[in-house]
Amino acid sequence: MPLIYKICPAPLWRDAEQNGRFEGAPIDLSDGYIHFSTATQLAETAARHFAGQTDLLLVAVDDSRFDRALRYEPSRGGALFPHLYATLDPKAVRWVAPLPLKADGSHAIPGDLT
Repeated sequence: MPLIYKICPAPLWRDAEQNGRFEGAPIDLSDGYIHFSTATQLAETAARHFAGQTDLLLVAVDDSRFDRALRYEPSRGGALFPHLYATLDPKAVRWVAPLPLKADGSHAIPGDLT
């Protein structure tokens, strides 16, 4: 059961925890699905879409939790990215961890993504 990952501003995720549902960040709402990344896509996603941003969380979810609501679809360079066409119940999340910036400005992706 592979994990997929959502990079999320901490205040947005904390609101989701309080409300019992995550409907997505503004880009997710605009696109009509919640954007996720696989472990191999995570560093590039952080660099491309969250460069220099602080107060981020990395949210890990087992991709088998969603049935047909989760689709792997082509995106950057034809790579298949997980897209969730549903809200995310915070109770379905395996773990949440801070995603701090390193001295070079890139994000410190956890070494163990299990």
